[in-house]
Amino acid sequence: MSDSRAVPAPSSAERAAPPLNVLLLATAHAVQAVAEGYSLTEVLNAEPLPRRAAVQSLSFYVMRRLARGRALADLLLERGAPNPLMGSLLLTVLCLLSVEPAESADGQRPPRYEAHTLVSQAVTAAGQDKQTAAFKGLINACLRRYLREREALMAQAYLRSDVRWGFPKWWIRRIREAYPSQWESILASAAAPGPLTLRINTRKTDRDTVMQALQAQHIGATPIGQHGIVLDQAQPVGKIPGFEQGWWLVQDAGAQCAADLLPLTDGMRVLDACAAPGGKTAGLLMQAKVHLTALDIDEVRLSRVTENLLRLGLDHDGVILKTGNAARLPSWWDGQPFDAILADVPCTASGIVRRHPDIKWLREEQDIADTAALQRRIVAALWETLKPGGLFLYVTCSVFPQEGIEQEAWMRTTLPGAVSLPAPGQLLPGQGSEHDGFFYALLRKQDEKQTPDTSA
Repeated sequence: MSDSRAVPAPSSAERAAPPLNVLLLATAHAVQAVAEGYSLTEVLNAEPLPRRAAVQSLSFYVMRRLARGRALADLLLERGAPNPLMGSLLLTVLCLLSVEPAESADGQRPPRYEAHTLVSQAVTAAGQDKQTAAFKGLINACLRRYLREREALMAQAYLRSDVRWGFPKWWIRRIREAYPSQWESILASAAAPGPLTLRINTRKTDRDTVMQALQAQHIGATPIGQHGIVLDQAQPVGKIPGFEQGWWLVQDAGAQCAADLLPLTDGMRVLDACAAPGGKTAGLLMQAKVHLTALDIDEVRLSRVTENLLRLGLDHDGVILKTGNAARLPSWWDGQPFDAILADVPCTASGIVRRHPDIKWLREEQDIADTAALQRRIVAALWETLKPGGLFLYVTCSVFPQEGIEQEAWMRTTLPGAVSLPAPGQLLPGQGSEHDGFFYALLRKQDEKQTPDTSA
């Protein structure tokens, strides 16, 4: 365990941020919002711009160590927190005080500060909110006790499996049951931040050109997949060469597989279901000049599809945006069948927690069954809109088999004329390639009059 006194000075970005006490209180509010069921993305979007990046950095760090902060707070507050915000502020500061040596090498520089500074600023932060002002002395006492008894308290906290792995206990059990020989590496990879990955816009440029532009700016990068580039270090997107020219979009290597798996040709009628914010839509339009319908239930998020296509210079005039529930026919469908459907269905998002670490604390175990049932309703409805001979690509950003391989088995045995074609299946983080967790199943809708094709 590290010596909490040996901490590097804050970076220039941290020095330019608002006072630490303001950031600590804002982070505590964000942590509390997640505990109440709000998405961290939603909370951060409401933050004032001058402090948003700093609060995001702190919030993401705390989300990755939330179990540890909660365990330490439980040990220090024998009667529990007087109110939720006070508890969130305490555990936020405990996460920042209890940095371990290995965390400097997991892809995210810990936002470290001197221990006495954190304690002092935490007390100041508590005094700025009426929910916590009366408990400044309690926060001060808890933090000072932690510094005195750090080794014993940390050892006691690490007896808990959720602290050791950084995930809820039910999540750990589910992953261990599904992947008995891989579960440790899956959890370890998912607990660390993901890299910044770009997909090249092949309508505008090629990967070699972008790689050369990156090298000219001394930005290290490595090719991945058919059209991807992984940056050695994350960069502000506006400072990466080719942003304004639309040379690329930010997209995980696992997500990039979607457009490549559908063999599209010019003139095809294609549906991108659950399309927002449009990354996979863009990939489809890079493949061929198709008549594309982008469907999503969220009108606000759907508007981002056009914004992304405009920046990339892709032909958005031929894209039809539809707001609607994919599971409900015929509310959004004009009755004309599609040649190909990309169904990136709602899921637990358990495969992308390294980019959205709040997800593991927002989900409950029952959500797996609930989302699996929703997925089946959506797939059954979308299947009706696919023409005989058409292709159907089922996608989830999940690592739970109930949303992946079990769904493919259900589709093969339930959907009329469904025939499985070669596809990647389950992609797992930390298993030999730098990508998030995804599942892919590709099916063809065979005409029911035809003899079933079992060759696939």
